[in-house]
Amino acid sequence: MKTPRAHKQTPQTSRSKFRSKVSLLRGEILTRIESVILGVVTSLSKDEAPVLVLPNRSSWANVSFDRAIGLQMHSEHSVTSIRSDCPSSSNQIHFLCSFVHKWEYFCIVCLHRDIYYNNTQLFVSQRSVDSIVDDISCMLKIPRRSLHVLATSKGLISGDLCYLEEDGTRIDCHSSAAIPVSSNISGIRNIVSSAKFVMIVEKDATFQRLLDDDFCTKLSPCIIITGKGVPDVNSRLMVRKLWDALHVPIFALVDADPHGIEIMCIYKYGSVAMSFEARSLTVPSVMWLGLLPSDLQRFGLHIHDFLLPSPRDESKLSSLLLRPYLSSQPEWRKEMELMQQRKVKAEIQSLAAIDPGFLTNIYLPNKLLYGGWV
Repeated sequence: MKTPRAHKQTPQTSRSKFRSKVSLLRGEILTRIESVILGVVTSLSKDEAPVLVLPNRSSWANVSFDRAIGLQMHSEHSVTSIRSDCPSSSNQIHFLCSFVHKWEYFCIVCLHRDIYYNNTQLFVSQRSVDSIVDDISCMLKIPRRSLHVLATSKGLISGDLCYLEEDGTRIDCHSSAAIPVSSNISGIRNIVSSAKFVMIVEKDATFQRLLDDDFCTKLSPCIIITGKGVPDVNSRLMVRKLWDALHVPIFALVDADPHGIEIMCIYKYGSVAMSFEARSLTVPSVMWLGLLPSDLQRFGLHIHDFLLPSPRDESKLSSLLLRPYLSSQPEWRKEMELMQQRKVKAEIQSLAAIDPGFLTNIYLPNKLLYGGWV
């Protein structure tokens, strides 16, 4: 008996199916937004104060840890109720729902700042818009990029990487100057790279130093990216995109202090506030390359090169040691306990006390060559 031949899918068929899928997604988004607005109108028709019920995005009780995903929000989670006759936050959310609905209806992409400048008196600050967009996304159970609302990126990227933006613009990251991380990560396509690894750099100052020293071509082809401290969502999405596309090791270079460690954990395990989008934001394979607390004596740093932890540092470190994901990282815990015992911390820049070129010429090459990560 002959094996049935597979139906050959033509480009027209593929495009047709893609358009149908997009239309279905848009229809679902519009339906969910309209359901929220209908609830508001129904309450008003009964002379009742409309109430919005939002998942509580700040509670650790609402998240669980999965080694393959990171921190993710429970399906059964505590909620926060916002009444329209209370503070202006509910008015902001109502306005944003109608604004997003308009953009979804006309299928146009807008930036967070577009929403803010549309009504600066209502929103007061750009940060409030960012938080409300995430609340709306979490409430509707729809990634915010699917709402056609994008945020301006603060991150930078450089190295052996080329790709196309959604509008067809070709981006080449080989330049000695840094390239801003895209505001539309989901639209990136045709990624081309020979990078052997990706390195997340905590601070912009360290990132710029690596650029100045031509780090990305000296050792082996690689990609470096920084979120300039606590990473924005686009920087996290970009790291995840590279991990999915290139299947190369992902390293983190952060200060040997509690805040650097927490930033690294955000890339690897996610954050409580964005746990509802964990699957697209976390990179569970991230490895801690440096600066390790155990490196401080190994590389001959003197006590005057160290910094004394503040009470806030000590409190942050204690809270980190209680995080659920530390049980799966005994080597990380060991390094953090060493920091706690010695009561010292150090910035990456402290390596310059040994030699101005120590970071790029000795420290990182040796770490990468001999497997000095945890």
